[in-house]
Amino acid sequence: MKKIIVNAFVLVAAGIVFSCKPKAAKTTESTETPENTIGEVSQIGGLALYTVREDMGTDAKTTLKAVADAGYQNIEAASYADGKFYDMTPAAFKAYLGEVGLNPISTHQGSVTLENADQMMADVKAAGFEYFVIPVPPMGMFTFNREDRTMGMKGTVQELATVLDALGEKANNAGLKLLYHNHDFEFKKGEDNVVVIDYLLENCNPAFVNFQMDLYWVTKAGADPVAYFEKYPGRFKLWHVKDMDEQGRFAPVGQGTIDFPRILAKKELSGMEYYMVEQDMTFDGLTPLEAIKISHEGLKKIGFQ
Repeated sequence: MKKIIVNAFVLVAAGIVFSCKPKAAKTTESTETPENTIGEVSQIGGLALYTVREDMGTDAKTTLKAVADAGYQNIEAASYADGKFYDMTPAAFKAYLGEVGLNPISTHQGSVTLENADQMMADVKAAGFEYFVIPVPPMGMFTFNREDRTMGMKGTVQELATVLDALGEKANNAGLKLLYHNHDFEFKKGEDNVVVIDYLLENCNPAFVNFQMDLYWVTKAGADPVAYFEKYPGRFKLWHVKDMDEQGRFAPVGQGTIDFPRILAKKELSGMEYYMVEQDMTFDGLTPLEAIKISHEGLKKIGFQ
């Protein structure tokens, strides 16, 4: 496939800062969870730790405790290097999550290759995760041009599907479930007139490869999550739940324009087992730790459990 040109907004995945202003009135509401309610409300939902990546890099243990105190039950990791998660061995990471009452559900493993997959998957399994998530086309297939802010992939979608199937079979042998996570470019036709996500859904072996649907990026691409649930039922095992404000930027859950109740009504059709709140960036001085509290309140109002 020739390089696919995508919206520059996706560049948060490559560390590009997006400098737009959100709706101030909504991002300043309910940034603190009353201390007397934390113990009264059971933990619900999951959090993608990419949301609080800077805090995790500074003090992972304190940040994980804050995530649990904000009311989250599950987590998705986003940092693995030298056999460790956030500088903790798989066993130590799993043990600390247990101490603070968090469950390891999924982890984004962008550096996976066919050569390092077996060891990486053994570490993921040892840390207690169930889902091994591929966040972008792996093994050098993902491309990013800093000059014109374009993203795409090298090779063909057929080659990508072959790699995902091979990794998926390895994950299955390791006792894990492999998912592919989308951004927006996979929902757009390339120069070969192929929609990447459609090809993967139709050609990857569902016994080995399924999907994590990022509801924000699907919406950003102009696609309808529910239409995909109806066309490919049962294939979207995890969701990334993040909202979009009126100008198209990331927003805390419930503070934007995405119709989550409509999407949530099709949970069973989609195959969703878990969902993870994620907010790639925050604005106007709102910190990620404040944003996740607002999102957690939004989850409850929308009806997520």
